[in-house]
Amino acid sequence: MKKIILSLIVTIMLLPMSTKADEGMWFLMFIERLNHRDMEKLGLQLTAEEIYSINHHSLKDAIVQFNGGCTAEMISKDGLVLTNHHCGYDGIAELSTPEHNLLKDGFWAANHADEKKPSSLYVRFFVRMDDCSKRILAIVNPSMSEADREKAINAEIAKIEKENNEGGKYTVSVRPFFQGNEYYYFVYQDYKDVRLVGVPPESLGKFGGDTDNWEWPRQTADFSMFRVYADKDGNPADYSTSNVPLQPKHYLPVNLGGVKEGDFAMILGYPGRTNRWMPAGGIEQNVKFAYPAWVEGAKTGMDNMKKYMEMSDALRLVYASKYASTANYWKNRQGMIDALSKFGTAQSKAVQETKFDKWANKPANKAKYGNVVSTINKYYSLTNEKSRHDNYLQQLFRTSSFGTIGRTLGKQLDTYVKADANKRKDLAPKITEMAEELYKDLYVPAEKDILAAQLKLYSTKSTGYAIAPMVKKIGDENNNDFVKYVNAAVDLSIFSSLDKVKAFLQVPSQGMLDNDPLYALSNDMLTHFASKSDEIAKAQNDYAASFRLLVEGLRESKIGTIKYPDANSTLRLTYGKVRALPADKRNPVAINNYTDLDSQVKKYKKGDEEFDLPVKVLEMNKSKNYGRYADKDGSLHVNFLTDNDITGGNSGSPVLNGKGELIGIAFDGNIEAMAGDVIFDKKLQRTINVDIRYVLWVIENFSNAKHIVDEMTLVK
Repeated sequence: MKKIILSLIVTIMLLPMSTKADEGMWFLMFIERLNHRDMEKLGLQLTAEEIYSINHHSLKDAIVQFNGGCTAEMISKDGLVLTNHHCGYDGIAELSTPEHNLLKDGFWAANHADEKKPSSLYVRFFVRMDDCSKRILAIVNPSMSEADREKAINAEIAKIEKENNEGGKYTVSVRPFFQGNEYYYFVYQDYKDVRLVGVPPESLGKFGGDTDNWEWPRQTADFSMFRVYADKDGNPADYSTSNVPLQPKHYLPVNLGGVKEGDFAMILGYPGRTNRWMPAGGIEQNVKFAYPAWVEGAKTGMDNMKKYMEMSDALRLVYASKYASTANYWKNRQGMIDALSKFGTAQSKAVQETKFDKWANKPANKAKYGNVVSTINKYYSLTNEKSRHDNYLQQLFRTSSFGTIGRTLGKQLDTYVKADANKRKDLAPKITEMAEELYKDLYVPAEKDILAAQLKLYSTKSTGYAIAPMVKKIGDENNNDFVKYVNAAVDLSIFSSLDKVKAFLQVPSQGMLDNDPLYALSNDMLTHFASKSDEIAKAQNDYAASFRLLVEGLRESKIGTIKYPDANSTLRLTYGKVRALPADKRNPVAINNYTDLDSQVKKYKKGDEEFDLPVKVLEMNKSKNYGRYADKDGSLHVNFLTDNDITGGNSGSPVLNGKGELIGIAFDGNIEAMAGDVIFDKKLQRTINVDIRYVLWVIENFSNAKHIVDEMTLVK
């Protein structure tokens, strides 16, 4: 009997551990107060000081923001940086040519001199952060308009940034949190000499392509490797052959022991954006208006890029990066629609807001909070159709280089025309360089088709909100067929080629620029996109103030249970454990928390763009040539699951064990929990990671680049 009771007690004690994921993207400076004890219970063996310290090296010194959008980690004393394949994609594509296609074939530098420098790539180290809420909120008051409030805050932010940048040594960023109820400043140091060390062939780095994106099970080598260089004193410096590999304050040891169900897992990184505080009306607007337009616009752009990418390797390289980025968010937004609809997220939020509204209209709270919910709902009702319109237009801007020509190269030419002769001498080389960069990634026949297709979609689908006047006029005159107009406009435009732009610089003319058909069309759309009626402007002002009050009131009333601020590309920590998804026939392994090389080979389709594999991989798997990276079960683990709370921007983030050792690289989430940016699903939310042993196997065994692995500190 005692054994039965004991067994029941143990089962009950273990139950929460096996069913609860650990929600939250946490500030490092508050780990000691908010999280450290819970993390220790899960398996953390580090002190809070070893994670975040201002005066001593700590884990935070090994984590960098990669090129402003992803995360990466230092993994050697000589500045070696590890991130995702898709994070390094732009730079690798830039360094590739049809004759030497690094994306397709892979690349590993034999030595430092062989490493390759993309034109624009940087990493950002986090130095420290601090709370400046009291200082900033002391200069604003409830009677201010949102514009006046923003102006006052921006002025104070400029002072704080100047006070902390040490004469330009550091980049300082002051960011709002909890919808402007708190403010913190972050001090960073940027290094701009970052060079490609290596990347697996695309057949491994993008294995599964769009089909497997956001899906589990996954089998992909989603990683690439770079090196940070500095001057001889370790300071940031522009690219120079005299620069030396950076000696980072801290780098991550690499653990070869593998993982098992329930192991502690911690991720540090730069999550881009979550909307966990978003009101019900915002969720409904996204599901019914904004995201469907995003999905349709993205697919239109992708389809028109794809047909040219399939014509040649050269054109594939031209559009590879833009296509990959568009495809990633296309599937993400469709997944968001499906998940938010399935789980009735807007309805759940509405229930919370009804409860809040009841609290807000109590006598003690009514003056401050009484109109908050009704004001927010009024705003969304007023802007639903505009959000649909804006998303169609945004996808036109994102996929068509000519769509935004008015604010890019066109704006520069306008400045040039208006300048005097001396100023023009200074501007001409910069504009020429900008134009050369633009036309390097632009193929005119493709751009014609993309623009014409997006204009047709925009003019025919954005029916509930007035479209740009010039687009409407052209559409009305051509039965919404824009092909003929776009072809003629591009052929006549000074923006149709680099040579025409250079000729314009020789003989500038304001009249020629103003009457250019592409320039006029782009400016018409950009101006319309930025415009808003007085009614919408007022509603937007009232909404901003009310949303801030909603978040403040939810926290004050305890009706809102979230303890952390939304992600906004600032360094955060999330912790949890290795955790399988519910049993799934799609995954052939016994425990559904990892995949192995056998399962990757089973997906192999010879010649298929998404599922082809190098012959060498097939041969090595057949002979079980896994070397020292085989798991205890004899297989080579490829990807694994944890229940960490991450989002876009965490791509490339290190997955760490309780000792702060690298066990994997985060690269994706799962489609079942695609609503995760809005609401955290404790049962289904997962992070998909590359097993670090697979990374090392690809480098050492498959690519014969053991000298790269030898740089790292390996722990068994």
